Amino acid sequence: MNSPLRARTRPRPGLERANNDPPHPVAGTRGASHWAGSPSSTEGFHSDGFPSAHASATPPSVADSGIPTHWYNIVGDLAVAPPPHLHPGTREPITADDLAPLFASGLIEQELSTETDIEIPEAVREVYAGYRSTPLFRARSFEKALGTPARIYVKYEGVSPVGSHKVNSAVAQAYYNSLDGVTRLTTETGAGQWGSALSFACAKFGIDLEVWQVRASYDSKPYRRFLIETYGGTVHPSPSDLTEAGRAVLAEHPDTPGSLGIAVSEAVEVAVKDAAARYTLGSVLNHVVLHQTVIGLEAVEQLRAAGEDQADVVFGCAGGGSNLAGLSFPFLREVIHERATTRVVAVEPAACPSITRGEYRYDHGDIAGLTPLLKMHTLGQDFIPDPIHAGGLRYHGMAPLLSHTVELGYVQGQSVAQTDAFSAAVLFARNEGIVPAPESSHAIAAAAEYARGLTEPEVIVIGLSGHGQLDLPAYHSYLSGELDRDPLGPSGR
Repeated sequence: MNSPLRARTRPRPGLERANNDPPHPVAGTRGASHWAGSPSSTEGFHSDGFPSAHASATPPSVADSGIPTHWYNIVGDLAVAPPPHLHPGTREPITADDLAPLFASGLIEQELSTETDIEIPEAVREVYAGYRSTPLFRARSFEKALGTPARIYVKYEGVSPVGSHKVNSAVAQAYYNSLDGVTRLTTETGAGQWGSALSFACAKFGIDLEVWQVRASYDSKPYRRFLIETYGGTVHPSPSDLTEAGRAVLAEHPDTPGSLGIAVSEAVEVAVKDAAARYTLGSVLNHVVLHQTVIGLEAVEQLRAAGEDQADVVFGCAGGGSNLAGLSFPFLREVIHERATTRVVAVEPAACPSITRGEYRYDHGDIAGLTPLLKMHTLGQDFIPDPIHAGGLRYHGMAPLLSHTVELGYVQGQSVAQTDAFSAAVLFARNEGIVPAPESSHAIAAAAEYARGLTEPEVIVIGLSGHGQLDLPAYHSYLSGELDRDPLGPSGR
């Protein structure tokens, strides 16, 4: 199948910074203001560190709305520019014209941008105001259960309308598509967080949505499918017989559980055949990572307001990488500018360990080879992971920007078996009252293991990307002893 990206006759330079361009200055201040308000006291938190009833509306770090006014683009701060995306036909750096058949013009501009601070449109901030800022709370009971001297803070995105971080980018992507007059969007989803988030966002901006959901999750997580439909989206199991890509997979593997790579191919194929449609991606690409930095921008300020100089370690789950990148990149900005020494751990499932066992090379983001070539950690575009319950982490590759920070030494990878993830999640739920999403449980497990081994106090931040209220059948499987351990086993990089 031919790539939907436009062919071109003359090359255009990639994203590398010219040799004579000055590096971003290492200043003593925090640079451009990202905030509508200024840091305040610990308003919004009880004295024991738990969020009060108003914590999600007014966190301790900011006054007024507390919503960042700019997204943070780490590309502008990196001394070594990330490798450019390549056109799959010419293998030359991708251009805005190449991406036009797939994405909204505003998102293309962000994808290729090297600007450090990108303003959040007022219409997007208005939707954010319904659930942001999200709480950062001290997990004191969890600390006690672990017997650790660490101070553990949790950044909780489960207060969003659909219960996960995915809304942060869904709203932005729907908004920019609406500006271009797009009336139909297509996308993929794994566990359903992204599909439900985009369905919510499309309802806000009057856009029709068609979703291809990975078959394993379509069957095992029907409530997220129902949520997508409630917001107005249409859902198909992937692979499906509606596309060439889907039919090809089914012909060879009729009983396949599917993968995000297959679902991406189907959504892209449909979008490029309809002039009124565009495609949206829930993770991996630079503009998605950019939108998710509202998480880390808030967390950095909230941690300061709690009296901490810095986070010693940040843990987040990583499938496509946007959640962890959104949490960690604002912390890494402090490291790059020599204001902190924070370490970042990308925690992935042992069944899909792209960082810890994959290769760092150019690869497609989908199984049919319709997407640009991305320099990333990958298990190969045709890799189909086992149908683990953390459906949002079943992706063969990792975000190019996150992969680049791994190669630069800012981020390290660690994999966790799903039984270990659920064990830690149950312990967390019984002490903190929040049932974590299976994806987030991987970060909790890695942080718990690290915290148990400490003999001196450290500050740990865990990204809790969503709640697991719609994943209770998975918890039942674990508690009843029916859950399989991932066959590949844990590893580290």
